[in-house]
Amino acid sequence: MGGMPEPEPFDLHMSDSDALMWNIEKDPVLRSTIVTVNRLDRDPDWDRLVERIDYGSQLIPRLRQRVVSPIMRVGPPHWSADPDFDLSYHLRRVRAPEPATFDTVLDLARTATMAGFDRARPLWEFTLVEGLEGGGAAMIMKVHHSITDGVGGMKLAMMLYDTEREPAPAGPVDEPAVLPHFPPFTLVSRAIDHRRRRALGILQRGLGQAFSAAGAVLHSPRGAVDHLALVVGSVARMLAPATTPRSSIMLGRSLSRDLGTLTVPLDDLKRAAKGSGCSLNDAFVAGALGGLRRYHEAHGVSVEDLRMTMPINVRTDTSQLGGNHFTPARFLVPLTFDDPEQRMQAVRTITRQARDEPAIHLTDALAGILNQLPTTVVTALFGAMLKGADFVTSNVPGIPFPVYLAGAELLDNYAFSPLSGTAANITLVSHVDQCCIGVNVDRLAVPDRDAFVQCLRGGFDEVLALA
Repeated sequence: MGGMPEPEPFDLHMSDSDALMWNIEKDPVLRSTIVTVNRLDRDPDWDRLVERIDYGSQLIPRLRQRVVSPIMRVGPPHWSADPDFDLSYHLRRVRAPEPATFDTVLDLARTATMAGFDRARPLWEFTLVEGLEGGGAAMIMKVHHSITDGVGGMKLAMMLYDTEREPAPAGPVDEPAVLPHFPPFTLVSRAIDHRRRRALGILQRGLGQAFSAAGAVLHSPRGAVDHLALVVGSVARMLAPATTPRSSIMLGRSLSRDLGTLTVPLDDLKRAAKGSGCSLNDAFVAGALGGLRRYHEAHGVSVEDLRMTMPINVRTDTSQLGGNHFTPARFLVPLTFDDPEQRMQAVRTITRQARDEPAIHLTDALAGILNQLPTTVVTALFGAMLKGADFVTSNVPGIPFPVYLAGAELLDNYAFSPLSGTAANITLVSHVDQCCIGVNVDRLAVPDRDAFVQCLRGGFDEVLALA
């Protein structure tokens, strides 16, 4: 017995950071679409799957809400109930075309990464691909980044999976909570009220910080001035334009995508990292750098460094599942180290410096300021910031135990994260005892995906040899 758990709490308006991410999609190269491919050991039971996704869409309000924006951008976009919600639009079922291999699934997922969302509907689409060779199946999950980040996404996924292949019935289901719907005039009223409360909050925090700063100045004038200079310098580094990639071969930017995958033993990568006094993320980035070095050498090019974007997780135990709780950091990473251990140590030093930047904790405040600019201006500004980066790496802790989707076991979980104006995004998601690495590339910048993935494999082999 027992009814449906209470739906997870989600804000009804976008944060300033999420609103900024939403607004800059005026340039489609900067779209924030996440596509994951779940490889399953069998075809899931379709009726159970529909029931489970319907159940999950009631637990996770975002899946039944669409984005609505107030006129003249007088406030942030809001999440409003979709009065025409149709589960059959968001959950689809196809038979794998010949030759029904995993590459066939990647071709379907590639199309999903290139297509924008219907902004009049909730921002997610799931496609079950049945009839793969060997009796397997796959689920292609397409979600807009504004719904949640990678860490939040894994928590949300656990509401859709079972820990047993044949779980006991869930029991009677309560009526779902009624989600608020915002007509235009209500939306404007809420937006103005939000701005008023936000301005009051900023004033209160500002007064508190002003008194604190005044005390600091009286106590240590030189220290206060030095701290201010440190913050200003950090903000300047975060917003500095970088219009030209460091790579001399991964130059083009387009809307065409190509996807690849590789798998690395989780325990071996952890041992390689621990033996060098580094983290799993250090080992992951070092493997990616080794692969990028090999790729440039294969094209007869020597490059000293590349500009990498890496999301830094600022999520806390009290953060809501919805929305994003990360800050994108950009910095130069070296490709000159032959020794993978030295490469890992260099990554460790650089990434820790990036995490200690004062501007990391000012992201939402800066986004609030930028959102006051015309959309065309802020899109051009971020285009200049992001398109000069060469690649993105992202490391998402996955599910450490077997899970099932309507009777089918999840074997692999590959995430293909947004390029955000770069040439490639390399995303690691751990699953049970392996690291599933999804590779998303811009086909204009990286026209030879197979060679690129093979070079990455070589880079990870160098790191794994340390284990």
